[in-house]
Amino acid sequence: MESLSDTEWDVTISGTGLAQSLLALALSRSGKKVLHVDKNPYYGGPEAAFSLQEAEKWAKRISNEPRRDPFEDASVYIPSDIPEQAGALSKSRNYTLSLSPALIYARSRLIPNLVASKVYRQLEFQAVGSWWIYRRNSTAGNTGGKCLQRVPSSREDIFSDDTIGMKSKRMAIKFLRNIVNPSSEGDNGTSPIQPNLHLPLPDYLSTNFQVPAELHDPLLSLSMSQRSLVETNADFAIPRITRHITSIGVFGPGFGSLLTKWGGGSEIAQVACRALAVGGGVYVLNKGVQSIQLEASNDDKGLLVQLSDGETIRSKFVVGSAWDLPAAENTRMPSMTKVSRSISIVSSPLESLFPVTAEGGPIPAGAVVFVPGEELAEGNTTPVYLLVHSSDTGECPEGQCVVYGSVAVPGEEGHTLLETAVNRLLQVFTDHYSAVAPTVLWSLRYTQLGIFDGTSGTSGEIIRSPELENVLFFPPPSLDLSFDDNILDAVQAAWKIILGDEARDDEFLRFEDRQAEVEDF
Repeated sequence: MESLSDTEWDVTISGTGLAQSLLALALSRSGKKVLHVDKNPYYGGPEAAFSLQEAEKWAKRISNEPRRDPFEDASVYIPSDIPEQAGALSKSRNYTLSLSPALIYARSRLIPNLVASKVYRQLEFQAVGSWWIYRRNSTAGNTGGKCLQRVPSSREDIFSDDTIGMKSKRMAIKFLRNIVNPSSEGDNGTSPIQPNLHLPLPDYLSTNFQVPAELHDPLLSLSMSQRSLVETNADFAIPRITRHITSIGVFGPGFGSLLTKWGGGSEIAQVACRALAVGGGVYVLNKGVQSIQLEASNDDKGLLVQLSDGETIRSKFVVGSAWDLPAAENTRMPSMTKVSRSISIVSSPLESLFPVTAEGGPIPAGAVVFVPGEELAEGNTTPVYLLVHSSDTGECPEGQCVVYGSVAVPGEEGHTLLETAVNRLLQVFTDHYSAVAPTVLWSLRYTQLGIFDGTSGTSGEIIRSPELENVLFFPPPSLDLSFDDNILDAVQAAWKIILGDEARDDEFLRFEDRQAEVEDF
């Protein structure tokens, strides 16, 4: 077998996270000699998806090797007192659990890029249907006193919701009509600039549209903001609420967001990597980048790259994240924050969370449950989001579901809030829906590091080392609960630097069909 050092590489990509994998896709038809390595034995990086055994092995490694990945404090919890009627875990390989299960809006720029690059044919998308809000003291008419209330996402939903008073309905309709202006929409469905966007969301809603306080939390949930109401400004929330509303119906009636079957972002990353392999790229797992230095007497600024097994290669460019490349002196990285996350396998399918939301619409495979902070702990205002995936996603066996939790509170406090939120959700089903009480069969808890809510727009920037300008760093991963389109901006920036004068914006991720494709990778 030819040694890696025998080739003069144009680009070495380190890590197979979503950003690196999309760059690999972008370079797959460039004719460049691309080496793609990953220190891990699996694809996906921060977006990886695991079986049970793989997840448990990953958690142990995160605890034993801090600062190796954008994760910390990972632990697996398996209850010892699972009722016999709840059933049991299936085989390890029957689960595909995603570390970063972000949903994708129909208005996201990712969708047209996957279509234009032809890789969408190797992906299967499924609908995310209802948004729910948890209320302990709900006496809503159409929920029979239950604690889950469906969040209305359209004028039709508002008119048919008998939990909302007539005056509140009028104000909500006025709000929707003003933020969604089809004659002025851009390609991503955003509406014209509104006044007072500098205000906190509750003040904006009250000042501009007299939207009553009872609708503030539901609207916050549609923005997917992980901050509290008073900490979420309208300039963050309104474009995202608009995105939610304008995405409904783009790909079918009753839904506006999607998830990717068989592991979310990990599946997209693997499909993108497969495209580069078809185009002649070379892949090596279990091999990372150990050190980088400028090649002596090289006016082209070529790089000597030592891999983790001691082999040294030559490459014009090296691209990766701060966790996949050695730290470069004087390279300034964006400040990061932390969120607590959990993955819970539940013994029930929780079918009531997945109603068909419009006539002729699909049965959703995903649902979002928003739990206001004050419902979880006294003095807490930070909400919890629970992304619930049915077995139709391929992530768990039939008769079970997977609940992905996220809260912008790190450490043990955040993990406690997540556990409480999941237990409250299951208690609703115990009290009102299920003959057999659903229970958590297995859970993984961890802290993730990254950029929170697109901080300062840095998630779309490429970071360059002052000493080694051909070493390109992607920003830390986005912690948003929906796909961050800024990732595409960072990928395109790296692509343009690598291709130089050959790069044309209208050719980014725009490919013709290949004569032949491979099925396995």
